[in-house]
Amino acid sequence: MHLYESTLPSGNAYKVRLLLEQLGKKYDTTFLDIMADPPETRRPEFLAVNPNGRIPVLVLDDGTALPESAAIMFYLAEGTKYLPESRLGRAQVLQWLFFEQYSHEPYIAVYKFCTFWAGFGDRSEEDKKKLKERGQAAIDIMERHLTGKRFFVEDRYSIADIALYAYTMAAETIGFRVDENVSAWLKRVEEQDGWVKVRNDPTGKCPL
Repeated sequence: MHLYESTLPSGNAYKVRLLLEQLGKKYDTTFLDIMADPPETRRPEFLAVNPNGRIPVLVLDDGTALPESAAIMFYLAEGTKYLPESRLGRAQVLQWLFFEQYSHEPYIAVYKFCTFWAGFGDRSEEDKKKLKERGQAAIDIMERHLTGKRFFVEDRYSIADIALYAYTMAAETIGFRVDENVSAWLKRVEEQDGWVKVRNDPTGKCPL
C-alpha cells in the first residue's frame, strides 16, 4: 500500500498512519508540499490519483486509490478489533467519524493550521472567535460523553478514538480547554499497543 500525505504533520493523515502502524501493515509514503505554489496536491500528477486534490489518499495493493481519512480507516479496520462487530456499534463509530469531520476538525484543525503555519492574517477577529468557540463546543461534547467511559464506542478502543485523537491531542497546546475526562482519554489512547506519535514538523514551527 502507498500513503500520500503532507510534508507538514497533517492530523488527517496521522489517523491513517496510526491505524496502519497499529495493524502492523507495510506501506510506502509520498509526502506532498501543500504550502507550495501551486500546492503539490493540486498538480496534475496528484489529481490523477485524487481528483479532489486532498490528502490523505491510500493506494491499495490492487491500485485502487481510496481518499478521505474516515473512509480509509473504516476500510482498514474491517474485520479487526478496531471496528465493532455489532450493527449499532458500527453505526456509532460512523456517528463519531461524522462528528469529527463536521463539528470538530473544521475548527480545531483549522485553528492549529493557522496557529503554526498559515497565520490568522486573512481572518477576521469574528472568524477566529467562531473557530475557537465551535472547537471548544466539540471538545465539551466529548467531555460529557466520556463521563464514566474509557472510550467512545462500546467502551473499547476503535477508529472512533483514533479519529478524535488526531487533532484533540493538540487542542490544549493551541489554547483550547481540555477537561478531566478528555485528558484521561488522551492518555489511554497513547497507552494502546502500536501507538506512534504524530510526525515531527520539518519546519520546526509546531512543537508537538
